[in-house]
Amino acid sequence: MDKTEKIWLNGKLVDWADAKVHVLAHALNYGTGVFEGIRVYQTPKGPAVFRLKDHVKRLMDGCKMMGFDLVFDGKEYGFDDIMNAIKDVVRANGEGVDYVKPCIFLSGEEVGLNPIGVPVTFSICCVRMGAYLGSASAGAKIITSSWHRPDNLCGPAGAKVNGAYITSTLAKREAVSQGASEALMLNSVGHVAECTGENIFIYRHGKIMTPVPSESILEGITRNSIIQIARDMGYPVEETTISRFELVSADEVWMTGTAAEVVPVVNIDKRDIGTGQPGENTLKIHARFHDIVTGKVPEYDDWLDYVN
Repeated sequence: MDKTEKIWLNGKLVDWADAKVHVLAHALNYGTGVFEGIRVYQTPKGPAVFRLKDHVKRLMDGCKMMGFDLVFDGKEYGFDDIMNAIKDVVRANGEGVDYVKPCIFLSGEEVGLNPIGVPVTFSICCVRMGAYLGSASAGAKIITSSWHRPDNLCGPAGAKVNGAYITSTLAKREAVSQGASEALMLNSVGHVAECTGENIFIYRHGKIMTPVPSESILEGITRNSIIQIARDMGYPVEETTISRFELVSADEVWMTGTAAEVVPVVNIDKRDIGTGQPGENTLKIHARFHDIVTGKVPEYDDWLDYVN
């Protein structure tokens, strides 16, 4: 990750080094925040934010779940205000930006769990991330984590709540320490859920399968995009339950996420998937996705919000 020049903070663009909160900020101590990760792509029409409307809606839904009022420094922010703020900070940081992270969090100094009445801050950061999990041509080796994906009784699994990602960081540490690039998490009943920051797909017996939302997954926006793209390409796609056996015996496996985009999985728990190389169908879907996000497929143009 490369730093950029400006961060948007409660309606103002400030220098990267000046975007600060107190050590007793409620979110720092208790994880009370909601965030999004959003990709920016270079297209023939200039920089475009991928599925910005869907990301902003999910961000606002997460705030509703957490009980956050969208009022920052006395101004109430609606859907269009947040859309415009994200575009403003992308413009301010130049064409090298490829990832945006808006975060709405309790910034007030508070010792104690009660979140009511604690002041809220809204930040929007841009970075130059590059390929989060490496190139699609190489593929990724992953493990099955000993940590389970928290279910819907542990918190709002469908929202990107800051504190909920502690499990993902533990699983990620476990994976990296074992020489893998990612970790798969099962849910509380032992079904395949998702990876630390990615949804998962398999290609098995001629069809694509991915865990259904009731399996305590995040309903990923890239996941949704890949389901639609694959169906448009003629693939049967089923949202269902997936067992570890189905996963490991699949012909192809891949991960999807805003940061990761589409990454083939070539090995799970030291077992090769298929031939141990990125699968043909995975690479076809990856190539189609890349063409869409870079503005080369006009019928998907409504997924792109052009910055300029």
